[in-house]
Amino acid sequence: MIGIVLALPLISINMQQRPQESHWLSKPFTLLGSAVSETFYGFSHGVKGTTAMYLDLINIKKQSEALQSHNNELQARLEKMSELLIENDRLRGLLAFKDQTKMNLMAAQVIGRDLVIDHSTVTINKGTNDGLKAGQAVITTGGVLGYIFKPEPFTAHVMLITDRYAVVDGIVQRTRAHGIVEGKSQYGSTLSLKYVEKTEDVKEGDLVVTGGLDNIFPKGFPVAVVESVEKKTFSVSLKVDLRPVVDPYKVEEVFIVLQAANEDFGDKYAPQAAVEKTPATPEVATPEATPAPKKPEEKRP
Repeated sequence: MIGIVLALPLISINMQQRPQESHWLSKPFTLLGSAVSETFYGFSHGVKGTTAMYLDLINIKKQSEALQSHNNELQARLEKMSELLIENDRLRGLLAFKDQTKMNLMAAQVIGRDLVIDHSTVTINKGTNDGLKAGQAVITTGGVLGYIFKPEPFTAHVMLITDRYAVVDGIVQRTRAHGIVEGKSQYGSTLSLKYVEKTEDVKEGDLVVTGGLDNIFPKGFPVAVVESVEKKTFSVSLKVDLRPVVDPYKVEEVFIVLQAANEDFGDKYAPQAAVEKTPATPEVATPEATPAPKKPEEKRP
C-alpha cells in the first residue's frame, strides 16, 4: 500500500514529462473503447440494413398483392367477356333459326329443372299469360326437347321426351321406317323406338326425326340417334334403343312451337353419330336427292 502511494507521484511526473506519447496504462482503455465503438457501429449498421430490407419486403408484398388483385380482376373480366361471346353466338344462332323457318315460334329461357313429382321436366319463363297451352311442342335449334306439360300464368313445365310418359311420332330418316319414340324412365336420358316392324332396316347411328303428325312438331326435325337394334325371336317388332340429340340438362334457351305451319325439314339434318363413325355416309346419302328416273328417260326413243 505504501508502495502504491509512493509510485503515484512518479507516474504523474512521467505522464507530465511525455504528453505527446500515450502511456502504456491508457492503451487497454483505448483499445476497449475502440472495440466498443466498432461493435456499436456494426450493430447499428446491421439494424439499419435489416430494417431497410424488412421495409423493402413489405413494399414488395404490397405490390405483389396489388398485382394479384389486378390480375384476378382482369381474369374475371376475360371470363365474363368469353361468356358474353358464347352467349352472343348462341343467341345469334337462335335468331337465325327463327328467321329461316316459317313456323310461329316463341323464345323462352329455362329457369328450373325437375320440379314436378313423378315427371322429368324443366321450367321455362313463359306461361299462359304469354299464350302457351298444354301440348305445344318445345324444341331447340338442335332437336326436340319435349312439350308443354303444365302451363301456369308466368311459367310452364316442359315434359322432356326422355320422360316415361312422353311419346313422339318418329321416322328413321334413312329408311323412312315409322315408330313411336317413348321415354324409358322418370330421370333417365334414354329413349326407345316402339312398334317398328321386324322387317324394317334400322341400324346403329340412324337418325330418328319427327313424323309431323297433327302438325304439333315440324316434320323431319331431329329427335334421337339409334344406339342399338335387337331382333327378338318371339316379337313382331324391333327393340330399338335411342339417345336424344338434345341434352335437356344443358339447354338454356328453347322455342315453343305456336304453329308448325306444316314445316318440313326434310334431309337438312344429318345423323352426327353416323358421320363420326362412317364419314362417307353423308356422301352416300346425297345422291338420293338426284333424280333416279333419268336413266329410264335416256333409254326412251
